[in-house]
Amino acid sequence: MEESIRKQLNALLHQEVVLATGCTEPGAVALCVSKACETLGREPEHIELRLSKNVFKNAMGVGIPGTGMIGLPIAVALAVVAGDSSRGLEVLTLPAQQVEKAKAWLANNASRINIGVKDPCDKLYIECVCTAGDDSATAIISRRHTHFVLIVRNGQVLYDGTATSPNSDTTEEENCSDGLCLSARMVYDYATTAPIEELEFIKETVKYNDAAATEGLKGYGLNTGRILMENAAGDIVHTVVARTVAASDARMDGCTLSVYSNSGSGNQGIACTLPVYNYGKAKGCTDEQITRALVLNHLMSIYIKRGIGRLSALCGIVNASIGVACGIVFLHGGTFEQMCFAIKNMINTIAGMVCDGAKPSCALKMSTGLYSAFVSAELAYHDCVVDATDGLSESDVDCSIRNLGRLGHDGMDQVDDTVLDIMTHKQ
Repeated sequence: MEESIRKQLNALLHQEVVLATGCTEPGAVALCVSKACETLGREPEHIELRLSKNVFKNAMGVGIPGTGMIGLPIAVALAVVAGDSSRGLEVLTLPAQQVEKAKAWLANNASRINIGVKDPCDKLYIECVCTAGDDSATAIISRRHTHFVLIVRNGQVLYDGTATSPNSDTTEEENCSDGLCLSARMVYDYATTAPIEELEFIKETVKYNDAAATEGLKGYGLNTGRILMENAAGDIVHTVVARTVAASDARMDGCTLSVYSNSGSGNQGIACTLPVYNYGKAKGCTDEQITRALVLNHLMSIYIKRGIGRLSALCGIVNASIGVACGIVFLHGGTFEQMCFAIKNMINTIAGMVCDGAKPSCALKMSTGLYSAFVSAELAYHDCVVDATDGLSESDVDCSIRNLGRLGHDGMDQVDDTVLDIMTHKQ
């Protein structure tokens, strides 16, 4: 592999695998509010938020770290009281004293916050306008959770990045905006041949994400991980799945621990880390094998997600668990061809999993994706693969991945509208 491409892939991993606290959608909203408040220079008298349907949907029912509360109003209050935009997606990591101060602020100022949906716009879009007296400040995040595209104060543009962030939500894979057009072969070659010292950083994800799993096993959300663990009876796959989804239990229910995210999602980061790591350890794989499997898992998920789009009506566990299947095949000594078999098997298994917002029951979807990954991988390293005539699958693995991307990016727009309508009009 050319050194220039290797460096780009390494940079892509560092860009997409980052620390985050709590669900990344309310975290990104809090980040945007923090920036608008900082730009305004004083406490706002009114906060106007306009969000894409996907961001709105993902922030409705998820726990906000350390608050015991769900939804955007408390996330906004935390940003007003103690927001610091330099902290990125860790903006919601705050001490208890500031959390209580934010709760008190919200109790007295909830009417200052107005939250609505903006359409049309990018699928990941957050616009915050803060006003106080005659002063106003606007901050806009688009396309990535930490990517500011516009900052304005009193009509004066302080930063304008809209030229590099078009309103049309073309996928990164389609336009190769960073000049790096990925393929399954490229991902595999990088993970399996890059100098091991270049990949060691990925092990940092284990420390953080496993700590969230340990916390989750104490009992959070639906207690999915804890209950599965109590009934694992020593089975390796059951134990691996239980420990992984416990981290999601904790994260979705407002645990304050940071986790390493993947493609802007903490749950995807958890799924891309813990199954491969714990399975590799249980199987007695070497440290290098596990490290390379982790890189393969994370980078394959990033590749697939680029075609689907940052936010979609397609659950992010789809791309993350496909990466898991690839990592498992690698740990079993499988070939590149067998890894491709696993990808095709997975695409024809869980492609229709719908995202109906971030919430504690995301742990259940994660368990479904992970069990499917183990089944698909086992079939693959026994040279069993779905036919090219089946569903979304084609003979070429990259064509199969593109088909999945089309489904998630283009084919499910109406699904998004329907899901949001259901969620906002419950009896």
